[in-house]
Amino acid sequence: MIEPPAGPVDPGVLEGRTRPGFNADLPDQMRQDNPGAVRAPPPSAFPTDQIAIPDRWRLIENLGLVVENPLDPYNQNTYKGDRPICPNNAEDNERRRLLREAAAERGEEPPYGSAVCRTPAFLGLSSDKWFFIVNAISDTVIEPRTFPIPVGVQTTQDPDRLDVFGRDVSYVLSQTFIAGFALLKGSTAYAPPSVEYRLTLAYNINHVDVPERRVLFVEPSKPTHRTDHFLGVQEAFIDYHFSKYDTERYDFISIRAGIQPFQSDFRGFLFNDSQLGVRLFGNRDNNRFQFNLGAFWRLEKDTNSGLNSVVQRPRDDLVFLANLYRQDFLIPALTSQVTVVYNRNREGDNVEVDTNGFPVRPGLLGSLRGRDYDVVYLGYNADGRIGRINVTASTYAALGEDRNNFFTDRPADIRAFFAATELSYDRDWMRFRLSGAWASGDGDPFDDKVTGFDAIFENPVFAGADTSYWIRQTIPFAGGGRAISLNGRNGILNSLRSSKEQGQSNFNNPGLMLVGLGADFDISPELRLSANANHLWFENTSSLQALRVEGSIPRDIGFDLSAAAIWRPQATQNIVARLSAAALIPGAGFRDLFDNFNDHRAYVSVLANVTLTY
Repeated sequence: MIEPPAGPVDPGVLEGRTRPGFNADLPDQMRQDNPGAVRAPPPSAFPTDQIAIPDRWRLIENLGLVVENPLDPYNQNTYKGDRPICPNNAEDNERRRLLREAAAERGEEPPYGSAVCRTPAFLGLSSDKWFFIVNAISDTVIEPRTFPIPVGVQTTQDPDRLDVFGRDVSYVLSQTFIAGFALLKGSTAYAPPSVEYRLTLAYNINHVDVPERRVLFVEPSKPTHRTDHFLGVQEAFIDYHFSKYDTERYDFISIRAGIQPFQSDFRGFLFNDSQLGVRLFGNRDNNRFQFNLGAFWRLEKDTNSGLNSVVQRPRDDLVFLANLYRQDFLIPALTSQVTVVYNRNREGDNVEVDTNGFPVRPGLLGSLRGRDYDVVYLGYNADGRIGRINVTASTYAALGEDRNNFFTDRPADIRAFFAATELSYDRDWMRFRLSGAWASGDGDPFDDKVTGFDAIFENPVFAGADTSYWIRQTIPFAGGGRAISLNGRNGILNSLRSSKEQGQSNFNNPGLMLVGLGADFDISPELRLSANANHLWFENTSSLQALRVEGSIPRDIGFDLSAAAIWRPQATQNIVARLSAAALIPGAGFRDLFDNFNDHRAYVSVLANVTLTY
């Protein structure tokens, strides 16, 4: 408590002013009275035989408050990047050594982190900013399904069967183990790492059982079931931040080289894959601007697992791209993106046969000749909100030249277009969605212009994603050969490719129109229920009519109905279980192409999936 000065106030001092020539006496000394206060002890009171802790990251454990368990991904874990793997310098290593020796003299176990940090010298791990991260994922899929399976004299299991299509029930069991390792430098709580090394390996075992021959293998003598396995490299890159951070906003410019994932738009409509490439990317203005400049050399994929094959020479298929993101443009709360992508394909002289014996390049359509093509995709994409409405939209124009139209054996100009949007509205624990997509189809296969839109490698999160029957299942196109599919697995486009993974883009296709309704219900933090209903059409059936030599084919594909339940115990992503079911109710166009004329029942798909993540 501060006491006021004693004695009367001198009249020569009034309201902070003094009379000329007046010198006031100094006030009495102030006294502080604070009962119970403890004064700081002098330096001599502190012990001199204590050793400082090794580093601030392990303070909580050295105090005995936390004991690290390497198998625990939730609490502090060195293998999850929570602590540096090597404290900062030789002085700290010496302190660790003394801690270890002192514990040994007392007959105690040394505290965690007291061991001397021994790391390979060539990595240069001499500071306390290097972190090591291990990720492990187990992805299990069980999938019974039905889809139209074309048969013939060589392919049917039933010698008395003369129908064009055989039995349609098949089963898939797929188990994928993913192991990822990352070594990075920098305290990443507030800034991106300055250097990152990453390696991700995926090992897949799959078993498929189908009822007819020549579905899994080209040779009719082989069985109707197959068990296969493959080890793929999904990530192997170096990321280096070569620009200094903005000290206030941590804006950066980085370069990444190697096998890396990349998604060209918000929902993965055009190019969503992990490929070999070099990418320059960064941000500015407190992350309101983001940009990418990249060049990718597409790797071959394993036929049955879809994983990257690094033992084969990469394809003669290059992708160059540039995009720019701007937040709060065109309106506040909306992020806009403009994209330019150039796909240069020179596989016209290449003949590629997949591991099951089916030709994939060139596709078994038309003249069966190889193709080269150049196509530039110009796109605008948006993601954000307009008031209470969540908005995602994409538009693309594909412009270029196909050097060999397989219908005419002449060059053809590529003029194809695509648009998709999804609007959603949130109300409490519910979200309601409205989806729409349009991909132009080729109206005249025999002119010198191809107008069917096709992507480079689509993998969209849209209209129910892989819960949807149409997006999940591959429908074989009987009229074009058994190595041609109407659509691709995990895609929405009717591209008539030999394979989404190994085939070439095809701009002679019937296109697509889709309108869908969906809803998500968060019953609890652990349980979500989803439902989707999509109606699909061919945009133009001229190419299908030419391939099937039919006068007319209706455009209606049918209704795609699906529902899914997702359960996350403890409301985390470490354990995710999903069970979904989908059905395709064929429309007139689908029945014209695939049904046994008097059999108009629905095709179904069930997906049981369990993902465990460390």
